[in-house]
Amino acid sequence: MTANEDQEMELEALRSIYEGDECFKELGPAAFQYRVGGDGDPKAFLVDISWPETYPETAPNLSMNAFFNNSISPAVKQSILDKLLEQVEANLGTSMTYTLFEYAKDNKEQFMEDHQPYVNAGTSIGNEDSFVNSVSSNKKKDKKEQLSKSQKRKLADKTDHKGELPRGWNWVDVVKLAKTGSKDDE
Repeated sequence: MTANEDQEMELEALRSIYEGDECFKELGPAAFQYRVGGDGDPKAFLVDISWPETYPETAPNLSMNAFFNNSISPAVKQSILDKLLEQVEANLGTSMTYTLFEYAKDNKEQFMEDHQPYVNAGTSIGNEDSFVNSVSSNKKKDKKEQLSKSQKRKLADKTDHKGELPRGWNWVDVVKLAKTGSKDDE
C-alpha cells in the first residue's frame, strides 16, 4: 500500500470512531485535534497531530501550541510531547493517530500531575502590583452612559466599516435650510 492509501484508510477509521465525539476535530484532510479532558476541566489540554506526505512511514507532527493550552507551562507541554514521541517511535510504520489520542486520554492524570495554573507572559498584564492598581482604579471610574438599542443602531448606521463617522456627517444642508427658511418667511 502507498502512504496515501494508508492515510485514506486511517482517515475513514478516525471519522467512524470519533463520529459525534465533541473532543475530536478534523482540521483538514491530514490534520486533527483532540481535547483530552472535559469542558471546564482545569487539566484539559489539546493535542494537534498532522500528517506529512510520507506518513505513516515517517512520524506525524505533534503540537500543543493551541491557544487552549496557554495555561499549561512549557515544561509540562514538553513533557507530554516527549511521552507522545516515545509512542510515535514505538508505532512507526503503522497508523497511530488513534493510538496517540487514546494514550493521551489514558495517561492524562500522569501527564498533568505537575501542572500548576500558568500565566503566559504574553497574556499577563505585568506584575501583581500593576494588576492591583488597575483593579482599584477601575473601581473609581464613573459609569458610562448606557445607550438603548435604537441609539446604538443609529450610531452604527452613521459610521463606516472602521467605526468612524464619514466626513461631513454633521454639516448643515444649506439647500434644505434655504427652502425651509423661505417657507417660514411666507
